Amino acid sequence: MTGEQVVVTSTAEGNVTVIGLHGEVDEDNAPLLARALAQAAEGGPRTVVDLSGADFVDSSVLHALLRAQRAHTAAGGALVLAGPFHTGVRRLFEVTGADTVFRMADSLASAMTC
Repeated sequence: MTGEQVVVTSTAEGNVTVIGLHGEVDEDNAPLLARALAQAAEGGPRTVVDLSGADFVDSSVLHALLRAQRAHTAAGGALVLAGPFHTGVRRLFEVTGADTVFRMADSLASAMTC
């Protein structure tokens, strides 16, 4: 990590919880994301994770997102990932095949409606 502060935000927009990630998110701070995702799964039918501000994510973030995907599906909800995605972030999803598991949108605006 570069020392940049990691920020995980959570806001409600209608019946959608929007979780924003900013900075480099790794195993040291992925629990912040996991908590926000767990609360979102309990709180409403739809969650959008805005990854446009994430400069880097590692496999611990992917793990948290996969768990959230299962929780949302089990609850009858939806989880959508929003970009634009930094090259390294997109590459993690492509290399692992996770881009076929998640609904991914090119922007927050399109994620809110897809």
